[in-house]
Amino acid sequence: MIALTLAEIAAIVGGQQHDIPDPGLIADGPVVIDSRDVRPGSLFAAFAGERVDGHDYAERAVAAGAVAVLADRPVGVPAIVVDDVVAALGVLARAVVDRLGTTVVALTGSAGKTSTKDLIAQLLERLGPTVWTPGSLNNEIGLPVTALRADAGTHTLVLEMGARGIGHIHYLTEITPPRVGLVLNVGTAHVGEFGGREQIAVAKGELVEALPPADAGGVAVLNADDPLVRAMSSRTKARIVLFGESADADVRAENVRLTAAGQPSFTLHTPTGCGDVTMRLYGEHHVSNALAAAAVAHELGMPAHEIASALSAAGQLSRWRMEVTERADGVTIVNDAYNANPESMKAALRALAAMGEAATAKGGRTWAVLGRMAELGEESLAEHDAVGRLAVRLNVSKLVAVGDKEAAWLRMGAYNEGSWGEESVHVSDAQAAVDLLRSELRPGDVVLVKASRSVGLEWVAQQLLTGEGEV
Repeated sequence: MIALTLAEIAAIVGGQQHDIPDPGLIADGPVVIDSRDVRPGSLFAAFAGERVDGHDYAERAVAAGAVAVLADRPVGVPAIVVDDVVAALGVLARAVVDRLGTTVVALTGSAGKTSTKDLIAQLLERLGPTVWTPGSLNNEIGLPVTALRADAGTHTLVLEMGARGIGHIHYLTEITPPRVGLVLNVGTAHVGEFGGREQIAVAKGELVEALPPADAGGVAVLNADDPLVRAMSSRTKARIVLFGESADADVRAENVRLTAAGQPSFTLHTPTGCGDVTMRLYGEHHVSNALAAAAVAHELGMPAHEIASALSAAGQLSRWRMEVTERADGVTIVNDAYNANPESMKAALRALAAMGEAATAKGGRTWAVLGRMAELGEESLAEHDAVGRLAVRLNVSKLVAVGDKEAAWLRMGAYNEGSWGEESVHVSDAQAAVDLLRSELRPGDVVLVKASRSVGLEWVAQQLLTGEGEV
């Protein structure tokens, strides 16, 4: 964070100083929400969560080097006390971003946000120092914490914006007003909370509504292949840039194919040139992510040949997203267990099928270890059934559905599609899945592990790789 005195911070957030011996003390370290992350000069923001109250760790945070605590009550150590810590954190982030004048790139979408954000960050780092959202910290707490990592040397701030309702993205854009806004897609993630894809589109489109007009530098980067995203062009005064495989896309891909290992390769076309790309990531769905990242980079001045080079070199920065690891015995584990929705689940299955072509030619098999997709509401049965059916259509060798009723629906979909033998099985929990896999895996097999974050199936992948982790 830029250096601010405690008196300045208190004035910005409208807080009261408590137990502060010197208001001139400077906070110039990271703003943190976990006392274990405190560094000298930090400001520790204390939140009262469902299980843990950060105020209980205020003394520990100051002892570790925090100059003060942002709190909603006095805590016996130097503190700036406010009515609402979340709101104060947002106000502080807005003040810092305004002072810096850093270019803000914001992105949203139902699927692929984090992977695309990681690609954008790796491209834009070639243009100058870049700060980006770690993992999926894309809400009203994670976004300002990320923004407050920017300093005077920051060239670009890349922020992922999530939403669980109408107005959420609007609030985030008030904290960090973007100049470039990217909308990836409108899918069915959280459809149970929104009430339909049209309502999801309303929420996602709040990003482009927040952009400055074209003559002030505003750019809306929209997916030409998604009708609900393309239609958002009517909701902004920013200049429109389209990406996708559509012929009229400004940034598009041609000659899309997969390598024998399942990595996408294509020719990138931009308004100023072309370049060949072969990605290190796995699955054809990353082509759309790459085009989105390329469109952003192109708008910020990166030439086509350098974009192609950077995309070919980019890796996965965030954990448990198509992490591919080959064991010593030749079994390949694909840990994509960070989260799941119908679109990302289907994309992962297609990636598994592509990766499995070479394996099955040598006698290996493909395994899909799948669990519940959360927050689908009335669509849950149909969506789980559809995923089970797709696994059969893609000739996945073995489907292991893990969990309760949603897993039963996955298995039912596979059964109704023609998986009548031992090609699919329903097991009760992660331990049962690990036991089954350990007894049946053989060299050459490829195992995909995926479910919503709340299911915790990353433990299955960890057990198969190292035998470590807690269930």
